[in-house]
Amino acid sequence: MDLLSQLTASFQDAFHSDPILICSPGRVNLIGEHTDYNEGFVLPAAIDKAIYLAVGPRDDDELHFVAYDLNKTYRGTLNELTSTHTWADYLVGVVAQFRLLGQPIRGFNCVFGGTIPMGSGLSSSAALENGVGFALNELFDLGLDRITLLKLSQRAENDFVGAKVGIMDMFASMMGKANHVIKLDCRSLEYTYAPLQMDGISIVLCDSRVKHSLVTSEYNTRRAECEAGVRFLKTFYPEINSLRDVTMTMLDTHLKNAQPLIYRRCAYVVQENQRLLDGVTALEAGDIKTFGQLMYGSHEGLSQWYEVSCPELDALVDIAREHPGVLGARMMGGGFGGCTINLVREDALDDFTHLITKQYKARTGKDTYLHACKIQNGTNLVSKSVS
Repeated sequence: MDLLSQLTASFQDAFHSDPILICSPGRVNLIGEHTDYNEGFVLPAAIDKAIYLAVGPRDDDELHFVAYDLNKTYRGTLNELTSTHTWADYLVGVVAQFRLLGQPIRGFNCVFGGTIPMGSGLSSSAALENGVGFALNELFDLGLDRITLLKLSQRAENDFVGAKVGIMDMFASMMGKANHVIKLDCRSLEYTYAPLQMDGISIVLCDSRVKHSLVTSEYNTRRAECEAGVRFLKTFYPEINSLRDVTMTMLDTHLKNAQPLIYRRCAYVVQENQRLLDGVTALEAGDIKTFGQLMYGSHEGLSQWYEVSCPELDALVDIAREHPGVLGARMMGGGFGGCTINLVREDALDDFTHLITKQYKARTGKDTYLHACKIQNGTNLVSKSVS
């Protein structure tokens, strides 16, 4: 029995009614890391690893949730939306945002599960939040557009869960388009789709199996370093507001010798934005080879200039670079662990899997797990009802 059938059966057993079914995907980011909070560009896409939700309305104000994969349940009420500091907060937080918006929702039942590998950095929380918001919009015929829904998801995570995440994860999960990446301007939220012609090529994620505690503290430090660079440059260029407005000429002229560390951080961001724009041009021309080389450049910048990589991630990229079937690779996400993203020719996939599994173990003593994925549409309704 596939997951959708299992979730449907679980819902019917628990609530004696038929649900609607929602698919809400995880995401990858092909290039453009640590640019979002600097008002730059990102290039994410929705993937075929997703959270699936079976959802139905209630006649009262109660909330009944089942985390199918965890075999755990939650019961609450619309009249008392408080944090439990558990998985349920990702659902309750979205409900709270709908209530703050004054939307006429009632209680509902939800059973959810997923195919997103746990701890892989593929944004399962954003997928779940988007799925809940999309479901409420469908169940109660609220007529909210997708941009409004994804902003509610972000506010749920920022204000209820307490994670100060940017907009990219929610945006990619909700707005994804099959065979395309999203060029998202994190300043204006303007976006365009760029074609990703992946015939004969797989997107492969290699999990370092490393989770360092540095991520949060170093993330905050990098953000502060970028802000410090902007403040320094603002004395020379009052019109700038973020690194989005900064050029390498500005950095080389004023910051390079005055504050070498801050210079390196800011230079990475400025260069990464340009890499992304060059990457979109390459994709529009169908030039995956050039795009792959830009991915390698992104990793070098993250590792050597922004210093958010780790030996394990560097090892995965170094091994990938040695294989002729790999077009490009880089670390993905906040850093200090998580996954690398690789563009691998499908006819080389078995050999690549063997090489990277063996070599990574030899170099680090750790195992790696590979996840091949395809680009798909964003959060969507799978079925109105299931008999």
